[in-house]
Amino acid sequence: MLEENNTASAMATLIIITGMSGAGKSLAVRSLEDLGFFCVDNLPPVLIPKFAELIEQSKGKIAKVALVIDLRGREFFTALSESLSYIKDHFTIHCEILFLEATDSVLVQRYKETRRRHPLAPEGMPLDGIRLERKMLEELKSSATVVLDTSNMKPGQLKDKIISRFSHLESNTLSVNVTSFGFKYGIPIDADLIFDVRFLPNPHYVDSLRPHTGQDSDVYDYVMKWPETQAFLTKLLDMLHFLIPQYRKEGKSQVIIGIGCTGGKHRSVAIAEYLGKMLGASETETVSVSHRDSERDRH
Repeated sequence: MLEENNTASAMATLIIITGMSGAGKSLAVRSLEDLGFFCVDNLPPVLIPKFAELIEQSKGKIAKVALVIDLRGREFFTALSESLSYIKDHFTIHCEILFLEATDSVLVQRYKETRRRHPLAPEGMPLDGIRLERKMLEELKSSATVVLDTSNMKPGQLKDKIISRFSHLESNTLSVNVTSFGFKYGIPIDADLIFDVRFLPNPHYVDSLRPHTGQDSDVYDYVMKWPETQAFLTKLLDMLHFLIPQYRKEGKSQVIIGIGCTGGKHRSVAIAEYLGKMLGASETETVSVSHRDSERDRH
């Protein structure tokens, strides 16, 4: 399987960008352009096989392509699965589907802020179009290779996520992202592994530490000083050093590790920072650390 993955890394790459309207597809396109992708917006799915022919005929000159497929071309949308199956059977092109998601309330707010109309509810309430679109995209979402929930992401965070996810195409390294989060804000839907650190002593109950995050040295040292923290990290690193090479052998290009505490501010942040340092020492992985919820309650 490892040999197959190395071959795939030399193939041309085609990324289909799709998902909910208002979830960030335009930003995704710009982020992939920064990685050197040739991007086309709103291409009818029936034309994807023709585009694949151009990619192969370019003999490496067009090696990375991203296509935005959304419901603006809904009369062609049902042809997407057929086109991707055709490419798989007739071309040596590595295909991925990037699906961008967000909650109904966040999407409604974004439409209000931009004063745009939803493409499926041009004369009605945005929520009606959002619910219809979500139902229409259920099957496509289930077949996506990457699902990103942008509900709580700022534009810069989404860009970093996309670059982290697809920058591995420049090399044969495995991309590992360690992200902290708060359970009270929900589990990251794109995480491959989730670890709960709510059993550790909580800096929230120390008045001098409460305003700071796990990136602050005092909070970090507080979390790290406990025997149970050190025992947990020893066991966790041992497991990750076993699991990550297995993911690579199976052809996985990215692993997302979620570290959760109650609010995503203290314990999970400190543990994520530690794991980033320890895992980042490897030459066979590129490691990044992000903190989804650490700034939520800051004023």
